Amino acid sequence: MAFEKLISETTADGVLVLTLSDPETLNALGEPLMSELTSEVERLERDPDLRALVITGAGRAFSTGANVRGFARDIEERGAEPARGADVPDAWERLDPVYTARETRNFSEAPEPRIVRKLHTLRKPSFAAVNGHAYGLGCGVALACDFRVAAESARFVEAFVRYGVTPADGSAWKLPKLVGMANTLWMQYSGDPVTGAEAYRIGLANWLVPDDQLMEKALELATRLARGPVYAMGMTKQLVQQGYQQDFSEHLPLAARAFAMTRETFDHREGVQAFIEKRQPSFRGY
Repeated sequence: MAFEKLISETTADGVLVLTLSDPETLNALGEPLMSELTSEVERLERDPDLRALVITGAGRAFSTGANVRGFARDIEERGAEPARGADVPDAWERLDPVYTARETRNFSEAPEPRIVRKLHTLRKPSFAAVNGHAYGLGCGVALACDFRVAAESARFVEAFVRYGVTPADGSAWKLPKLVGMANTLWMQYSGDPVTGAEAYRIGLANWLVPDDQLMEKALELATRLARGPVYAMGMTKQLVQQGYQQDFSEHLPLAARAFAMTRETFDHREGVQAFIEKRQPSFRGY
């Protein structure tokens, strides 16, 4: 399928490779790129022959995130003088009234970027092959993938603070689980870029490779997982994510249920038979 701002390719092993390709904006996630990216991830969800995902960027950027010129148009269209100083209600109260034990005041919910939720809940392995700047929402897309392969030229930037806004892409939830609270707060308070080497050191990137080896490494990893029991991997992802909100006594019954469900699959039978026959299994992902 041909797209305007996205290159979509599929390998023989069922790895869907999506290349963000809008050189004029360094792959900013405006329209139509955002819609094209989301629709291909949705196709991956539905198609049993597609078993893993790699997202990368064309040119010298992974993605420069949201279109800041669009922010400027929104501000102009709103026209109202922004509140400041004592005019601003308590921010934590507005953010979460349960957490602060108060009622909300004048809270207006903004739409979330759908692509980060799609990637967060994707039941198949996903990789971000970060080839340059992953900026703002672009960094959020990389964080929403299961794994990040960073080129030496990669730069991860939590840029929202530069425009006086908070992260709306789930990165305030994702980052602490990867790099800890202090590293998260520094990235999100300062907006400073984190190099590929530093991202690997603090756990933000899972692999660090020379620029010219980025896609080779990402495809090697994605292909390895695409050949595995993808259905069981998706169940494992859910167990891990829900585990962040559960204690151990809540987790164990869910883990037992997932185990029982995976025992009913072709992949379980194939894995056992391959072990008995001393051969490599041929999984189908269900």
